[in-house]
Amino acid sequence: EVQLVESGGGLVQAGGSLRLSCAASGLDDYAIGWFRQAPGKEREGISCISKMDGRTRYADSVKGRFTISSDNRENTVYLQMNSLKPEDTAVYYCVALQFGCVLTDDPDYWGQGTQVTVSS
Repeated sequence: EVQLVESGGGLVQAGGSLRLSCAASGLDDYAIGWFRQAPGKEREGISCISKMDGRTRYADSVKGRFTISSDNRENTVYLQMNSLKPEDTAVYYCVALQFGCVLTDDPDYWGQGTQVTVSS
């Protein structure tokens, strides 16, 4: 059974930081990533990491502010979010990508989501 369990969301002021965690189980050779969905906006793939070679990708909207990392021993992926902006407010979903770290692909599995709210 595939499980993706997110944690770490919350409320933060603009300029602050949060770290999201995703505990993944039941997966082999999937890339793990983060998508977000804000009200009235299209879903956005923001970052992913390849389990095979550690390659990472970022959306332009978060590049330089967010960092994705993984602890393969713990099967956990982290998203460190710095310099947060009000426009980062969204539900953040941990996802699994069967065909590698590609942010334009539709994820194969989704977590339940965690709310991130950035106040101005």
